[in-house]
Amino acid sequence: MSSTNSSTKMMALSLAVASALGTSPFALANENETQDALLENVEVISVTGTRRSLRSVAESTVPVDIITGEDLQRSGLLEMSQVLSGQIPSFNYPSATLADGTDHARPAVLRGLAPDHTLVLINGKRRHSGALLNLGGTVGRGSSAVDLNMIPTSAIKRVEVLRDGAAAQYGSDAIAGVINIVLKDASEGGSVSLTYGEYDSQMAGSPQLLETGIDANGNLDFTKGSDKNINDGATRTFSANSGFALGEKGFVNVSLELRNNEPTNRSGIDEREQYDRLADGSLDPRELTIDRYNHRFGKADIEDMALFYNLGYALSDSVDLYSFGSYSDREGNSGGFYRRAKDSRNVESIYADGFLPQIVSDVKDYAFAIGVNGDTNDWTWDVSANYGLNDFGLGVTNSLNTSLGENSPTSFDNGALKYQQIVLNADANTSVDFGLPDVVYLTVGAEYRHENYQIEVGEEASYITATDANGDPIASGGAQVLSGFSPDSATDESRHNVAVFAELDTYLTDSLNVVLAGRFEDYSDFGSTFTSKLATRYSVTDDFSIRGAISTGFRAPSLAQTSYKSISTVFEDGIPKEVGLFPVTDDAAVALGAQELEAEESVNATAGFIYTYDDFTFTVDAYQIKIDDRIVLSENLSGAAVVDILQQAGETNAQSVRYFTNAIDSTTKGVDIVATYRFDLNGLGEAGFGSLTLNAAANINDTEVTHIKDNPAELAALGDSYQYFARREVARFEQGTPKNKVNLSATWDYNDWSTTLRATRYGEVVDVSSNPDNDEVLAAKWITDVEVSYQANENWTVSVGANNLFDQYPQDTVNNIGFSNFNQIFTYSPFTPYSLDGRFVYGNVSYRF
Repeated sequence: MSSTNSSTKMMALSLAVASALGTSPFALANENETQDALLENVEVISVTGTRRSLRSVAESTVPVDIITGEDLQRSGLLEMSQVLSGQIPSFNYPSATLADGTDHARPAVLRGLAPDHTLVLINGKRRHSGALLNLGGTVGRGSSAVDLNMIPTSAIKRVEVLRDGAAAQYGSDAIAGVINIVLKDASEGGSVSLTYGEYDSQMAGSPQLLETGIDANGNLDFTKGSDKNINDGATRTFSANSGFALGEKGFVNVSLELRNNEPTNRSGIDEREQYDRLADGSLDPRELTIDRYNHRFGKADIEDMALFYNLGYALSDSVDLYSFGSYSDREGNSGGFYRRAKDSRNVESIYADGFLPQIVSDVKDYAFAIGVNGDTNDWTWDVSANYGLNDFGLGVTNSLNTSLGENSPTSFDNGALKYQQIVLNADANTSVDFGLPDVVYLTVGAEYRHENYQIEVGEEASYITATDANGDPIASGGAQVLSGFSPDSATDESRHNVAVFAELDTYLTDSLNVVLAGRFEDYSDFGSTFTSKLATRYSVTDDFSIRGAISTGFRAPSLAQTSYKSISTVFEDGIPKEVGLFPVTDDAAVALGAQELEAEESVNATAGFIYTYDDFTFTVDAYQIKIDDRIVLSENLSGAAVVDILQQAGETNAQSVRYFTNAIDSTTKGVDIVATYRFDLNGLGEAGFGSLTLNAAANINDTEVTHIKDNPAELAALGDSYQYFARREVARFEQGTPKNKVNLSATWDYNDWSTTLRATRYGEVVDVSSNPDNDEVLAAKWITDVEVSYQANENWTVSVGANNLFDQYPQDTVNNIGFSNFNQIFTYSPFTPYSLDGRFVYGNVSYRF
């Protein structure tokens, strides 16, 4: 018995439908396993979306990427999102920084859609979302998604990525695709691994400050050298995995991973005057000695601990028990925007030289699943329960509440965000003879899901605004950089939904496979929906097949999107403002035209072919995804008229407002191209030269906002200058991720040596401003990674490698015209689709037993 066999049965219903809309086919399984091996190991195919056994990835109706545990280890990247970005062209992981809590849980995107358009499964079961709502001006703005980096690579047997709409199988969130993470299930043996790495880089375009002086006019003068050399971001990772037998009928596999990621800093020189000038108009002498590298622009300081288990036990010859679960803990620290000594938000008696406020997080994540599956008469069935909780605690340190003056504390407990999910699932499948050339594989099932979202109030000093005798605010209130959650923000909202689904899978002829699936779902808060999917694959020859699919889908508004409320510091064109986010039912939002949110609706269509010959595989799949009523975060609405409305609604702290709205329709078109080939080099020369595996994959992707709804009447009445979804937000959808991406890799295995070389080309990206003159166009770049490993004996392996070997950066912003002071500080755009930290070198020692 195997847990993945269990999960395959459990998924059978949900995933069978996934095959219906087969779109982009990354047969990456060929990188490490031949076609014969795939046929022998049926569990490799659990996410192809079919209940039919003995179907290889190449035979699937659905395009699937399979990334093995060996691929994960060879990457040198220990964050799951980074690994997937390096392996899958349509998967991107932008370098969000200076984005509040998003620095601690960065979202990733598939096919240029939103992070919450991709469903994540563990062993075929829906993984709970993170509680954090991404509110900064980054890719993924307005979304709350599964934190993939909470899942340690040491626990993973393989990752299966279905890049196709699958809402008819799994319900909400599966518009862009599905990521299924299969946990290790060995009943013996294990491994221990230790990795150390750090960034060794030269910041292209960002000079080293040599000396600060005063010119003849009494202004600051800076002497600069060559590009700054830097070593930081040390990463230490310890991982362990071991399998144990439970008598003769079961197993338990346990994984532990500890990570300590020190922060990186790619900030440039702050050339602004830091202090008020003296009475005679001259510069304060402290201007010559203060540290001009006063920001932290880069990765957050993160400490992770994760413990996972996977268990299976045969209760009888026909019934199996399975369970898996996890506990993860993360502590994070990231920098905000530096407050100068002269800043009105500073209290000089506390911070005479200004201060860099820091956001801290304490994230606890729990998950537990248990189920039984088996065979009864001609039916294979599965029943399971799945619980998940993400508790995202937030705080601020090295800060102050300006309105409290000298009495302000410098550290704050801001409260917490919590998301809980309970899923009950039952499905069964059998084969029925309807007199067709092949039996019909029938799957039916039902699912119940309960969700709860909470916002817990922070300590009073984190959100309060002190007032004078007239009741007017004394100064800016709340903890600087991130205000705490006030009692007005407190939220405890729940909902539930019930779904029934079915799938039919058969061959109408020896060459024509057809899959039909449907799902009816009813939500307690916004109503019901029906989605369906039809997919087909036709074998023209034994080596060449064509496939295509069409499906409908939906995504329900998340509880965070319907109930979140807070006021925080947000940067617009580099200028900080206090922005309030209000639920659509809040008086302030209603006064500006907010309406009840509806579910997004989508139509996915794909067409492609697959060609295989011995160890060569070539696939091409084109796709189109149309989404109506997309849920987006509005522009930050500001101005005197908006402030008046906010004050009339009782909101006195915010300078501007935003809310969620079904504002736009979009169309995403693209093509996935994949080729893999494995050479056996042992026939060359007397000794042979091992084997060489080559992979080439490309994604071309274009998203267009096809319709923007008219301003609501309440906002239109304020004038044409008020747009609730304008140019900048539209362009983030259309240009915020690469329109094309190419992944090339070669792995050479020779005796005890293995060498992997990867080159990834990221297409052009635009960091869009509200002013077109300040747009930053990030040119396409090639990023090269290399790793060499040596297996000393059957137990010990040593590896060394470098990611971004040639130390590539996006073009710097130092010489840009707009906001020149801030361009000096924030040298690179956080919209960079690859790491903006430069070259990372590492070494690994692992022991297998």
